Amino acid sequence: MIDKVQKIMSGFDYAAVTPRRVEAALKREHRDCNDLGALLSPAAAVYLEDMAVLARDVSLRFFGRNVSLYTPLYIANYCVNRCLYCGYNHDNHIRRARLSPAEIAAEAAAIAATGLKDILLLTGESRIYSSPAYIGQAVEILNRYFPSVGLEIYPLRLEQYGRLHELGSDFISVYQETYDPALYDRVHLSGPKKNYSWRFGANERALAAGFRGASFGVLLGLGDFRRDVLACAAHALLVQEKYPQAEIGFSVPRIRPYPNREKNETGIGEAQLLQIILSLRLFMPWAGISLSTRESAHFRDNCIGLGITRLSAGVSTGVGGHLGGEKGDQQFHKADPRSAPEICRALVSRGYQPVFRDYIRV
Repeated sequence: MIDKVQKIMSGFDYAAVTPRRVEAALKREHRDCNDLGALLSPAAAVYLEDMAVLARDVSLRFFGRNVSLYTPLYIANYCVNRCLYCGYNHDNHIRRARLSPAEIAAEAAAIAATGLKDILLLTGESRIYSSPAYIGQAVEILNRYFPSVGLEIYPLRLEQYGRLHELGSDFISVYQETYDPALYDRVHLSGPKKNYSWRFGANERALAAGFRGASFGVLLGLGDFRRDVLACAAHALLVQEKYPQAEIGFSVPRIRPYPNREKNETGIGEAQLLQIILSLRLFMPWAGISLSTRESAHFRDNCIGLGITRLSAGVSTGVGGHLGGEKGDQQFHKADPRSAPEICRALVSRGYQPVFRDYIRV
């Protein structure tokens, strides 16, 4: 599968895309990777309004006026990886912390009191401080408070994913960061994350272990975003073909500042980010697309109805930040600080329904 994705990514010539090629892609009902490449191309930038109209229609057809809400819960920020773009970089001098079982329960209770029912559990990569057993214990605790527990953790073996699924986790998010192997090697100086192929197969292993869905993504601003998004979408489509029952999703995070690095230039403006969102919606109409608090309230509000199906709300990116004080430093600085009720009001004001629970475990 890696070879197929690399061939698609490296074989597309964005400079050769003409306005006529973009228009042809817009007219198709079913779009392939070549059409996605055309929609991501510089030539498509002047067609954003046309893309937005189509994306709105597709979103209404597949998702109605519903937007699901979730929040991340960071339970540990210890990490052995040396990733140049990340606040959790092993060499970054930040406050490291890990929540105890009692603290995880207290955080969960505080989040559940806001009405949120969809939780995403996050850790850094440390087999000492965030072992699979510790993550499993956290999943068991979170299941007392939430009907849906997703994971955004380091890649695991098939049987480890199977165990976490047995304990109650049901959705996995593993982002490749960049699909350029040479760049991937340069930005991951050391640590288990340096293994490109092991990370590439993580979402597929989780689905094979019984998870109901998986989210794919790249870190926008790290490499050539057009090639990365094309490769990411191709990867997701190939996995979908292998696991047709799986719920496939995308996330579109841009690089953000983090403690000890207060400025991060991505080279990707909001117009380009919108182009990415619209292109993904038109390419895989049934896939969920999440937009996190890395983006401003203004941008997130204006993306409602244009392809976004999931929004984070009431977010803390620090360890233990839902009880009024952070025990450990943030992974990145968020741009949208709004609470869950504030996000709900924004959705309702635009004629959309906030959804707290869209999955019932059987």
